[in-house]
Amino acid sequence: MVNLQGFVLLVVFPVIGAIGGQIPVIDGVIGGVSKAVVSVKPQDFSVAATTPGKLRVIENSGICETTPGVYQASGYGDLTATQSIWFWFFASRKNPDTAPLALWFNGGPGSSSMIGLIQEHGPCRITNDSSSVTINPFSWNNEANVLYIDQPVGVGFSHGDLNVGTSQQAAADVWTFLQIFLSDSRFSKYQKNNLAIWTESYGGHYGPAFAAHFLAQNAAIAAGTVSGLNLNLKVLGVGDGLTDPLTQYPGYIIYAGNNPYHPLVSTSVIARANTSWTSSNGCRAQITACNNGGSNSVCSAAQSYCNNNILSPLAGNYDVYYVPATNPDPYPPDITNYLRSVASKIGAEATWQQTNRNVYNNFAATGDWMRNSRPDLETVINAGVRTIVFDGDADYILNFNGVEAMVDKLSTKFTAVYQQQKFATYAVAGQTAGQYKNAGTFSYIRIYGAGHEVPAYKYGKLATGQAAAQMFTQIMANQSLSST
Repeated sequence: MVNLQGFVLLVVFPVIGAIGGQIPVIDGVIGGVSKAVVSVKPQDFSVAATTPGKLRVIENSGICETTPGVYQASGYGDLTATQSIWFWFFASRKNPDTAPLALWFNGGPGSSSMIGLIQEHGPCRITNDSSSVTINPFSWNNEANVLYIDQPVGVGFSHGDLNVGTSQQAAADVWTFLQIFLSDSRFSKYQKNNLAIWTESYGGHYGPAFAAHFLAQNAAIAAGTVSGLNLNLKVLGVGDGLTDPLTQYPGYIIYAGNNPYHPLVSTSVIARANTSWTSSNGCRAQITACNNGGSNSVCSAAQSYCNNNILSPLAGNYDVYYVPATNPDPYPPDITNYLRSVASKIGAEATWQQTNRNVYNNFAATGDWMRNSRPDLETVINAGVRTIVFDGDADYILNFNGVEAMVDKLSTKFTAVYQQQKFATYAVAGQTAGQYKNAGTFSYIRIYGAGHEVPAYKYGKLATGQAAAQMFTQIMANQSLSST
């Protein structure tokens, strides 16, 4: 993916302009913290009259999903009179009434889930020249109903007051949105179907936080202390995710010097980053302080320091989302003009942007980035929710070294079995596509040749998204991973 790279410590590296990635670049630092005052001003535009607690829907717009007879709907769930969450729903191409319902969330924080829809695994995929879309034979709605959600408020086509700055606050709003969505007569039939959360990138925070919140709310409903619809959560999928920064940040140092493709920077740059990690008030010490009762400012400072001194400089001049490519990398293609061109047909009311910097800044101010979401992930796994963590081996920004270290650190009822497993080859239609482990209802897979947006890539003779689709289909069918 194209991104803007600039390095504060190592000014010999160029600053390269591009259309932006899922994780914002602030003052030249990937995932940096702005020195400016945080703004929570809502966007200015005219909207139709909101309907708090209800949906506003455009049905069967004919945009993106062109498979005959497949239902789609797009629109808003109005949390309040001044907070509207955008959604785009695609019914399963097979047996939609009984198929599971999968939720999709991109990361940022502050980035739109239309990225996943149009660049990764939706019914249509953007063409390389960004001019149009083509039907996706490996769409995730082949066998599941898929609901793409722009959240928090202010992200993508969503609009309104920007009140969310933590993963827990985001989880509460997503819960509220789903109560509205599943109470609507058009979608209430999906209440009983199995529910899945799929997410990537900052979804390493979102996914565990959302799933743990759903489970807690379900328990409260059962106890009679909360009223609402039970969410039938059965699956959590987290791709290329930031979950446990203390465990994952050494992965940048490892991957920059030794990955399946090429070193990203010189040994001297790696040595400098290593010093920034190990020094007495370095990155490791600051993340530790954050997660030992640290204040928002302590955690925010840790994000600023670590991303300024480790994450950004170690990327070199390679695409942080797909290291075989140098900057600027035109793939995956930009989706901005396409989405803006169809906005009126699908009922969108805001001017789409890939990332809302104000939302991102709200999260940066709380230090949410550096807080550990692994306990939530462990809770979800131990609750019996089938969980998969996946990663593309060409991704630097959330590289497999860090993600696999996080997985190895998990303490769950499947930990002993997982630690005994050796990696097995994952084959798709007879071709090697990655390596995986299963333990109980937990799975991990590293997908070969894939960047940060795993379904946007192809490997060997496989088609774009084919390996990711097999993974998705197996997990959604409540199966462990297996080769075909």
